[in-house]
Amino acid sequence: MFPDGSTLGDIKTIFPPSTTFLRLNDLINRYHSWGDDDGDGQGTDGVTATGTLWLSLDDKYGNTVRLNDTLDACKGPYRVTIGLNPDGASLTTQYGVPNRRVFSTTNDREYYYLSPYPRCLFAQSARPNLLLGGTTGIDRSDKPQYAGPSNIWSPTKGFLTKSTSSSSYDRNFPTTGADGLYFDLEMPVGVDGSELSWTVNTTGSISATVSWTRPRSDTFTDPVGRTIQADQWITDKSSYVTRVTLRGPRADSTQINSNNPSPLSIPSLPQTFELVGRDSGDNVEVKYGFVLKQWFVNRGGKASSWPNQTSWCRSLGYHLPRVKDLTNAVRIDSDHPISGATPNSSGNYYMRHIGAGFFTEWGFMTFYADAGFTDQNYRYWTNDAVGNSAFGVFPRGYSIHGSVGNPRYAVCTTP
Repeated sequence: MFPDGSTLGDIKTIFPPSTTFLRLNDLINRYHSWGDDDGDGQGTDGVTATGTLWLSLDDKYGNTVRLNDTLDACKGPYRVTIGLNPDGASLTTQYGVPNRRVFSTTNDREYYYLSPYPRCLFAQSARPNLLLGGTTGIDRSDKPQYAGPSNIWSPTKGFLTKSTSSSSYDRNFPTTGADGLYFDLEMPVGVDGSELSWTVNTTGSISATVSWTRPRSDTFTDPVGRTIQADQWITDKSSYVTRVTLRGPRADSTQINSNNPSPLSIPSLPQTFELVGRDSGDNVEVKYGFVLKQWFVNRGGKASSWPNQTSWCRSLGYHLPRVKDLTNAVRIDSDHPISGATPNSSGNYYMRHIGAGFFTEWGFMTFYADAGFTDQNYRYWTNDAVGNSAFGVFPRGYSIHGSVGNPRYAVCTTP
């Protein structure tokens, strides 16, 4: 183990400082990292070598780390790999029978594992709805194409923690939110979530609560009356989870059913959250931070035309979102092409990613118990409109084009 904040360059290896390649002949004749029990090869030109060694460092997520990158306990253990170039190597001495040995590349690597200390104090991942995220064995409609990059998204864990620094909490999930949405935190190794009490540090009208609870095993009724199994993406309902639930402005039934609803409060965004878990001795055991940049309010199961839904959002003090506010899907169509948020997916479906759209972050919205979303029959209108037609986005993340007179659902956003 070595101090958190060190770099690979601080670790003494056979490699000269600031380099990740080393010729074996230099190792022997320039740096004199060579020895033999009977003294063979110690004189001038006593031993020669060919071939090159290389050095690499990866964090536990498989990301390459540079020599001057600061090592982070939350990304450990790190793996140091020393390998031999594909062309192989040889070692030749003046004496000996045989006096030459050739090294192949069949077993050309050695691995060393390094763990910074003190231990990691940050949650390892944040798990929203995993469905339509490349999961297997849960929903047969899920496909690998929905999964984000492996250094950002795990089909079993959700979004990996990208930042442990308060100055860059905006790199973590979520950046979007709505009342009633929730996600579960993965504790660092050695931390028992049942023993923690939580403080939520934030300033603003949106709140977050942290609870130690079992996943829901019951059913709930969506806005159009369908019975939905709660927490479908969690197969083990017996294991408790550390659950974070967002609370903020939400349309009530009177506002949902009115064509001219009373205004809702509008949160001041962006709003930063830092969740701090402490043990019984008030010692900080774990943290997690994120920054909400957009807030969404939906109209439940009330479908209507584009002009009516546009007016409804405006009455609340909000507005219809753009396609890019909801998804990173790319619609390739000669008549009506459109691209969502970046980084784009490779087709007309979302690819799970932080900061690339509301549906992209949170997954299949219908499955969040009591959040008020549905996908029955209709998509959600967007503000991307041309003439008498506009784009809509399904909760599954793909966009479609249609007449502004068609009935569609509404989800409004700010800013």
